[in-house]
Amino acid sequence: MNPLIDHLRCDACGRRFAPGEVQYTCPDCGDLHGTLAIHYRADEARVALLARLASPPAGEGIWRYLPLLPVAAEPDFTHPPFGPTPLLAADGLAPAGGRLWIKDDGRNPSGSFKDRASVVGVADARERGAEILTAASTGNAASSVSLFCACAGLPAVLFVPKAAPAPKVAQLLLFGARVLAVDGTYDQAFDLSLEATERFGWYSRSTAFNPVLGEGKKTVALELWEQLGRRVPDSVVVPVGDGCIIGGVHKGFCDLHALGLIERVPRIHGVQARGSNALVRAFDAGVEVVAPIEAETLADSISVGQPRDARKALRAARDSGGRFVAVDDAEILAAMRTLARRAGVFAAPAGAAGFAGLRRLVEGGAIGEGEETAVLVTGNGLKDVAGARRAADGEPTVIPPTLAAVEQVLAD
Repeated sequence: MNPLIDHLRCDACGRRFAPGEVQYTCPDCGDLHGTLAIHYRADEARVALLARLASPPAGEGIWRYLPLLPVAAEPDFTHPPFGPTPLLAADGLAPAGGRLWIKDDGRNPSGSFKDRASVVGVADARERGAEILTAASTGNAASSVSLFCACAGLPAVLFVPKAAPAPKVAQLLLFGARVLAVDGTYDQAFDLSLEATERFGWYSRSTAFNPVLGEGKKTVALELWEQLGRRVPDSVVVPVGDGCIIGGVHKGFCDLHALGLIERVPRIHGVQARGSNALVRAFDAGVEVVAPIEAETLADSISVGQPRDARKALRAARDSGGRFVAVDDAEILAAMRTLARRAGVFAAPAGAAGFAGLRRLVEGGAIGEGEETAVLVTGNGLKDVAGARRAADGEPTVIPPTLAAVEQVLAD
């Protein structure tokens, strides 16, 4: 455990816990509402972070931010290096004449944003002497954690919905995880993984249950700050399912603000699929307790009926002056085409949802004329080939192997 950690605090009741006093959630508020946030001793963390950034070890990736991560040291296992992911200028796609940046986290080793959380979770599990790691996932988090568990030699038992896309399941199996395909929803898989955690004493990598995972996810905010010359944009737009990524993004910027390294936290906007918009409804209603819904969207990675990190997600938007909006599946497919053809980014449906919400945010006044905006793309299109085919126009033209056939096609 990082010796710079000062305390953990419950998102619901505000109760503080000393480092090591509790591992997962607040015992008073329970697993659904008692999510915890990790807080560091700001003055010491600032000195340690700036010293590390001044002369970072070569190829350390996200471990350059070790003073603001919950583990005591860089992990003792070899894993694919990653970070920073590309930050692409896309001013030609910018709304209202402003500046636009695309942060492509589909370039992470497993093809998704979730690698940021998984590598920190596996490192923490190793420090704690865990023997088996478990998680629930729609696919991306599971494929991510299976990769890093393979690198660490740590057995993984992973719960996924039976309907999880085949490319994601293939990753889990190839990395050697034990995969339990639950004949039910993601929410049922999540609950089952928590029951297994308690029954068998496994280490849980399930997001919104284990607080160290959000610390890994916040590294995208730290990278943005560095890549933009140690400053922040006006707005950051995030695809949202469980609410864990947007909560992590907010936490990263809040940590930078607490350390006195930025003057303001950017506005943080969440985008959900209309068929999975429980957080949009709660945001619009002004409540913190989210009513569950029946989720249905082609963007499987953000298809969540009961968001598990709702408080962090809603506070990320509200406290920063951001918004939540919903987009149709058709808008997500259109966003995938635009990102591919005009920015060179191959995004999965969920990964493109943030970009799909830009127009609605501009129309609603959440993003103003001439502002600078960063959009997170959280997953690679190869994670959901069926979704990519739906977004693409038409089918290949089959021709005989003759130049005359080529000429005929061109003439037609």
